[in-house]
Amino acid sequence: MENHRNVSEFILLGLSSDYNIQIFCFVFFLFCYIVLLGGNLLILISVLCSPLFNQPMYYFLVHLSSMDICYTSTVTPKLIADLLVERKTIAYSNCMFQVFTMHFFGGVEVFILTAMAYDRYVAICKPLHYMLIMSRTKCNFLVIAAWIGGAIHAFPLFTIAISLPFCGPNEIDHYFCDVFPLLKIACTDTYINGVLIIAFSGMVALVTFVILFFSYGVILFSLRNQSAEGRQKALSTCGSHITVVILFFAPDIFIYLRPPTTFPEDKIVALFYTIIAPMFNPLIYTLRNTEMKNTLRKVWCQRFLSREAHT
Repeated sequence: MENHRNVSEFILLGLSSDYNIQIFCFVFFLFCYIVLLGGNLLILISVLCSPLFNQPMYYFLVHLSSMDICYTSTVTPKLIADLLVERKTIAYSNCMFQVFTMHFFGGVEVFILTAMAYDRYVAICKPLHYMLIMSRTKCNFLVIAAWIGGAIHAFPLFTIAISLPFCGPNEIDHYFCDVFPLLKIACTDTYINGVLIIAFSGMVALVTFVILFFSYGVILFSLRNQSAEGRQKALSTCGSHITVVILFFAPDIFIYLRPPTTFPEDKIVALFYTIIAPMFNPLIYTLRNTEMKNTLRKVWCQRFLSREAHT
């Protein structure tokens, strides 16, 4: 910590210095955060209170919703609160903690999306062996592997962040602490650090995206042998997954898979993978999924009717 003795806190420049824009952003992002929490909690409670939890796809969906809440909560509450204050500061320790948690939960989410793609591949391409291959033991193993993968992804980036010396400038041109904006104000040559960040973050995102893209390509190709009804159901489910993958990975790859530099537009792009994509996940998985919509109606109608009867 000796290298950081001159900097005890950072100043976040946020999205805009215009008062009217900040008020608009406060209302908009507060709404987004409430929708995100409500939608993901709705999925969590509905699946946990129904037989769907025994199905691998919904078992993974519960974990994905949990990660959406954790991942977004590392950034969004601070962003919303900062929009109401003039001087947006974050302590050095909180900044480093934000770097770690964001990349940890983001990494876990990436690997859970990969597990969901594997689940859909087995369900569509090997339907007769589906329950044997996707046993609860196998599902638990994949979730644990996702958590381990998230830790392996986050620790190197966290190590890079805490090793940076800060000896003067402490203004971060962003609305949260991330490794590239921190490199910009570090008092040292950060070229090697930038290359390592691309290797640990950008390449992970790119390789995972290619694997997911290839997996869904194989799945869609195999649908030619399915009946019209089976093809429609599979397309609906896979369409939801592909939409989520594109919303999350496209901006992520844009930010982390390029030379270590920052642009003013990065803050806008980052909104897509920190807030917008996690907010849309519940809508995408429920509106395009008949089974999920029926479960929501059944679980919540039963709860409402039982409460009415008790009253």
